[in-house]
Amino acid sequence: MSVAKSLTHDSARLHVTGTARYLDDVPMPANTLHLAFGTSEVAHGVITAINLDAVRAAPGVVAVLTADDLPFENDVSPSIHDEPLLATGSVHYLGQPIFLVVADSHLNARKAARLGEITIEEKTPLLTIDQAMEANSRFEDGPRIWSKGDASAAIENAPRVVEGRFEMGGQEHFYLEGQAALAMPAENGDIYVSSSTQHPTEIQHKVAHAIGKPMHAVRVESRRMGGGFGGKESQGNALACACAVAALQTGRPCKMRYDRDDDMMITGKRHDFRIAYRAGVDDVGRILGVEFTHYARCGWALDLSLPVADRAMLHADNTYNLDHVTIESHRLKTNTQSATAYRGFGGPQGMLGMERLMDHIARDLGKDALDVRRANFYADMIDNAGQTTPYGQEITDCIINDLVDELADNAEYQTRRAATEVWNTENDILKKGLALTPVKFGISFTLTHLNQAGALVHVYQDGSIHLNHGGTEMGQGLFQKVAQVAASRFGVSMDAVKITPTDTAKVPNTSATAASSGADLNGMAVQAACDTIRARMADFLGEYYQIAPSEVRFTEDQVHIGQEVLTFAASAKLAYENRISLSSTGFYKTPEISWDRIKGHGRPFYYFAYGASVTEVVIDTLTGENRILRTDILHDAGNSLNPALDIGQVEGAYVQGAGWLTTEELVWDDKGRLRTHAPSTYKIPACSDRPDIFNVTLYENENPVETVYRSKAVGEPPFNHGISALMALSDAVSACGDTFADLQAPATAENILAAVKRARG
Repeated sequence: MSVAKSLTHDSARLHVTGTARYLDDVPMPANTLHLAFGTSEVAHGVITAINLDAVRAAPGVVAVLTADDLPFENDVSPSIHDEPLLATGSVHYLGQPIFLVVADSHLNARKAARLGEITIEEKTPLLTIDQAMEANSRFEDGPRIWSKGDASAAIENAPRVVEGRFEMGGQEHFYLEGQAALAMPAENGDIYVSSSTQHPTEIQHKVAHAIGKPMHAVRVESRRMGGGFGGKESQGNALACACAVAALQTGRPCKMRYDRDDDMMITGKRHDFRIAYRAGVDDVGRILGVEFTHYARCGWALDLSLPVADRAMLHADNTYNLDHVTIESHRLKTNTQSATAYRGFGGPQGMLGMERLMDHIARDLGKDALDVRRANFYADMIDNAGQTTPYGQEITDCIINDLVDELADNAEYQTRRAATEVWNTENDILKKGLALTPVKFGISFTLTHLNQAGALVHVYQDGSIHLNHGGTEMGQGLFQKVAQVAASRFGVSMDAVKITPTDTAKVPNTSATAASSGADLNGMAVQAACDTIRARMADFLGEYYQIAPSEVRFTEDQVHIGQEVLTFAASAKLAYENRISLSSTGFYKTPEISWDRIKGHGRPFYYFAYGASVTEVVIDTLTGENRILRTDILHDAGNSLNPALDIGQVEGAYVQGAGWLTTEELVWDDKGRLRTHAPSTYKIPACSDRPDIFNVTLYENENPVETVYRSKAVGEPPFNHGISALMALSDAVSACGDTFADLQAPATAENILAAVKRARG
């Protein structure tokens, strides 16, 4: 059986030899045109004049389009139609596209786009959370509030009260391959689009509206992305729509890709949050009641901000049983890039607020933070009857107590905790910190109807298998995992299975490859399609050889039919010659989920993925510089479909999560210009920033619900292990004095130095 084996990524050889073909590598016809946006230099204002004569006269320019030149719908929003492709009358952030240049080369298009003369009557922009709150600028009439029990009364009656406020920054996706799309006109006004997208059906939908055609006139294909992380769930709409409109107007293929500067200035980021908390606790640190207030800076358009903010609320409990809790969420509208999906989709922000509170409680009580966390954990499966989340979902699959105990033992937490305290006593300048933080991450789209997937499987008469499904490959290894499922269902080697590019003409109405659900949904859809074909073959072969179909077994590239043995290829040929259909679609929808987001109640998640990490750090109290010395992670992937790929996902997710909370700082000036818009000023972790000692282990655990081979999602959950890096840095800062460190995120050298000063009083 191919599942549960550590097989190499299907494109690994292509990746390391530089021959993997990304969208910008696709050979194009000689008459291909290239596109670029002319963008606003003002964060908020009214357009009073547009002079594009110099743009039209620039070398190589074929056409220049404004909003008035668009033939049909001027909208690229994934939600409420509030995001025009090209600005109409006013601008709402610095970097917003105003006009579109179509030229004979990428360089000529970009140069020409700089020549537009746009006169804008400036208005005062709303850039910060405080400014948006003062102006009551928001995407809903008021805050969304969910509650369980009576938090206020529980806090008032508690022996101790802990309260504080925590700021966490946003995060640039920084995929290696930037946003890109191409469109080629076809017969009868149809269009073929190739897009670097996590959501081909969304591209199909938006392009169809942009060209005034039904969806069947638009075919979208995506072979692979050079990274996505949520940034290609909705942000690719603008490029695809622009290319499609230009291609049909010029009759020529059109291609568009953002340079890194343009990408960072135009596209959305992770939502930055402010979280205020107030908790009543007992003398051992048990939370008796807690109130969280979330302030999410959403940017100028809605995009996916409501479900992102919802998921932050849904993860405010993390692994902790809260009897009395109120969570209030403000979704604020500002004149900045429209914040969008990012790995974890709000979950890390909500989880980080809780983990910050745990550290604050521990510091206030003078206890080890791990002891406080253990005092609040949900009980494990055997003992947790009746325990529910703040939104009413019963916790039936918890394993966090056993998992944390195993990690603490394997990572020698207690020994290293004592050693850290000795070190800090003996060293005045270099201080060490140690933290163990847990993870509980819900798996499913919170928009229930998205929890579905389709697949198309063909078995050819020579025994080779062609596979297509609705998931997209962005480097995470989804194609390989799903191919392993198909190979296992037919009992054949991996060489027999070929996965082809995601294609809306083969599998319709796909959901985005997001919410960590790619393997869960598409793996089950492929399994269903394979099982249908296998059952047809078994029924035929049983009748042909006069035995029960249940006695037909598929294994090791052979089909055992009682005492007869055929190769899989021979059995496929025999079935074909007897007119047995060897093609099938497959479909899967996640069962047992229901969710009312207005009430904040239901079962939004099919199951939870768990994990925990221990991080050890050292800081220089004179400069704020720091290093991650060692990280140990124990992560729950269920019965892993491919342990090597899953461990790779955990490693990468941790580094990305740690980057969000340490080096990655987004800075806007008071005019709304993003100043950190290039790798020279925006610092993602380098290879040397990974822990010197990095131990990742998969927890032995079968998913209790019926997923594909009882595996668990592993895309987003391990991102949250990066929280342990911030908590370890906070622990190191706390060693500098008696005052709570109040370390904010990202914990840049400057923020660490400021926190050290606060800790010293």
